[in-house]
Amino acid sequence: MNESLPRRCVVEFLSTFCLVLLGCGAMAVESRTQALTHVGVAIAWGLVVMIMIYAVGGISGAHMNPAVTIGFATLGRLPVKDALSYVPSQCLGALAGAIAIWATLGIDQSMLGSTNVQLDLGQTAGLIIEFGLTFILMFVVIGVSTGAKEETITAALAVGSTIALAAMVAGPLTKASLNPARSLGPAVIAGDVSELWLYCVGPIAGAIAGGFTAQALHAGRNQVIDDT
Repeated sequence: MNESLPRRCVVEFLSTFCLVLLGCGAMAVESRTQALTHVGVAIAWGLVVMIMIYAVGGISGAHMNPAVTIGFATLGRLPVKDALSYVPSQCLGALAGAIAIWATLGIDQSMLGSTNVQLDLGQTAGLIIEFGLTFILMFVVIGVSTGAKEETITAALAVGSTIALAAMVAGPLTKASLNPARSLGPAVIAGDVSELWLYCVGPIAGAIAGGFTAQALHAGRNQVIDDT
């Protein structure tokens, strides 16, 4: 990447801050006012991801998600040293976003957009859901990214739409995190990290599996094209 690592880390901090502030903020507003509806919250998540990719995808790749960053690093698309700097920046951005929501609306978990398994599904089911959703997310990301960057109009629309759809389908089940940093911020500020492990393990494993699957399929497709 042409941009310096410190600049990219600042961008990852700011974009993840905006992700949590606006995404979890939409959940908090819905909890308090019932004005947005479940679909409205899902659309808000998709829009903030899309907007951030438009805004900063050309600088850092607009990962905003340790699972995506680790997935890129595992595939060799991002240097490990860069990933080791991206992840703390994303986590700090998520914490800052949660603090901003807390300062405005209070510390109750619903006001912070915390992620917890719903409807008595159990942690195993929650883990599987988060794994599967992040598998799909990374599968899409690999298909529309260049190297470790999500920066095109196609990437913004595809990734934002994937996030919105995941939130619509699984929001009532696990809050559809797909993102360890997004779960970390509200969990730490709310003082409840009892289920945080599954929102780290599920998305990271799902991103790695989805990334390898997409890369293998795209490599096979490219080989067919080259041979014809």
